[in-house]
Amino acid sequence: MTTFDDREKAFEAKYRLDQETAFKVQVRRDKRLGRWAAELMGLGGQEAEAYAATVVESNFAQPGDDDVVQKVLEDFAAAGVDMDEQRLRKTMDRLGAEARAEIVSEVTAAKQNRGG
Repeated sequence: MTTFDDREKAFEAKYRLDQETAFKVQVRRDKRLGRWAAELMGLGGQEAEAYAATVVESNFAQPGDDDVVQKVLEDFAAAGVDMDEQRLRKTMDRLGAEARAEIVSEVTAAKQNRGG
C-alpha cells in the first residue's frame, strides 16, 4: 500500500469519527434540551424523559436545528411558557458545548483505558 492510500484511509477514518461525534453531540444536546424544556413546562419523571425523547426525534425531520427550535417553541407556547427563539438557541448552544465537552472527555478516557 502506498503512502497516499494510507493517508486516504486515515482521512476517511477521521471523517467517520468526526461525523459520529457530531451525531452523538447533537443527540445528547437535544436530550438535555428536552429535559430542560420539560422542567420549564412542569413535567417531571417519566413524562420529562418521554418529552426529551420527542425532542431528539424531532431533529431527524430535516437537516439543521430549525425543526427542534420550532417544536420546542410550539410546545412552550401551548404550555404557556414565555420563550423567544434567541433565548432558546442560546440555551441550545450552551447545552451543545456541554455535550461536546463530555463526549470528547469520554472518548479521551476510553482511548487512555485502551492504552492509546
